[in-house]
Amino acid sequence: MTDDAYVKLREALDHLPGGFPETPSKVELEILKRIFAPEEAAVACHITGTRETAAAIAQRAGLPEANVAAILREMVRKMSIWGSERDGVWLFRLSPYVVGVYEEQWDKMDHDLAHLFEHYWADGGAAGIMRPSPALNRVLPAQNAIKREVILPYDDIKPMLQEAQWFELRDCICRKQQDLIGARKCKYPLNMCLAFSNTARPPGPHAITREQALKMLDQAEDIGLVHTVANVAKGVTFVCNCCGCCCAVLRGITKFGIENSVARANYYAKIDEDECAGCGHCEERCQVHAIKGGDGVAIVDRKKCIGCGLCATGCPSDAIRMVRRPDAEIVNPPDNYKAWEQQRLKNRGLL
Repeated sequence: MTDDAYVKLREALDHLPGGFPETPSKVELEILKRIFAPEEAAVACHITGTRETAAAIAQRAGLPEANVAAILREMVRKMSIWGSERDGVWLFRLSPYVVGVYEEQWDKMDHDLAHLFEHYWADGGAAGIMRPSPALNRVLPAQNAIKREVILPYDDIKPMLQEAQWFELRDCICRKQQDLIGARKCKYPLNMCLAFSNTARPPGPHAITREQALKMLDQAEDIGLVHTVANVAKGVTFVCNCCGCCCAVLRGITKFGIENSVARANYYAKIDEDECAGCGHCEERCQVHAIKGGDGVAIVDRKKCIGCGLCATGCPSDAIRMVRRPDAEIVNPPDNYKAWEQQRLKNRGLL
C-alpha cells in the first residue's frame, strides 16, 4: 500500500479545528503509521469532525459497511478515534491530534515514537498547531492564590470536581515523552494528569476518588506545577499539571517562541517591593521565566506572566498577590467545545 491513505488522513486531521499541519520532513506520516494500521488509515481518512454512523463513513469510503464498522470499533477501543453509542446507534468522529491522538499514546509510547513526536514539534508542528487562536488550553490560577470572592466562575475547578462522578489519573504524556528521548530536566511526578466526567463510569485500573483528585491538585500546586484545562468555559473534562520544560503547550512559550501557545489566566502577579526579601523562590517556581531578580527585589514581566499564581503560593514572605486584569484585558474562553471549534475553524480560514 502506498502512503496515499496516510496523506489523506493527515489532511483530514488538519481540517479539524486543532490542526495537524504538514512539515518539510513529513515526519507526521511516520507518526500516523505507528498509530494507524493501513486498513485503519484507509477508513480513518474518510472520517470527519462530525459524529456519523458507520454506514455513512462506509459509503464515503466505498467499502463494505460491516468491515468498516469493525475497523471503527477497533479504533475506538485503541482510542485513536472518538466513538460513542447513542440510543443503540454507534456514532464516530475523528479525534484531533491534540488534545486527542497524541495524549492517548500515554501507554503505547516508546523510544522511537517519542523521537518522532519531538521531530514533529521542532519541524513546524508546534507552531502550526499552537499559533492559531483560540489556544488549545488555558491556564487555571492556583486555587490557593485567588480569593474565592473574586475568582472567575470558569477558573474555579473545585466545584467542577465536586459535581463530577468519575475520575482517572494518568501519567503525563509529555514527561513520559521527554524521558524516552533523554531530555527531561525536571523531577516532577509522572502520575499527574487528571480526567473526570459528570457521568458515572465503571472504574478502571487508573480510577481514583474525588478526594484523591482534590488532594492531587493541592499537591501539584505545592510542588509548583501549572494547572491547564481545555480552553472553554463549560465542559472541562481534564486538568493537566504542567512544567515549562516538558509540557508541549508550555514549551510553545519556553522553547518554540510562541507567546500565545496557551491562553493566560485573567490575573497577573504583583510583588510588594517593601515585603520582597529577594530570596529568588518565585523565580524558581515560575514555569515560563516571567520573574527575574533585580537589586534584591523580584520583578514580574507582565507580558510573560500567564497568571498561574505559583509564585504567590510559594512566596515565603507573602509578598506576592494575584490581581485581576482590567476589564479591557479580560479574555473570556469560548462557552463550550463546539463554540471553540467554530472560532478556531473561522480563524484558520476553514469555515
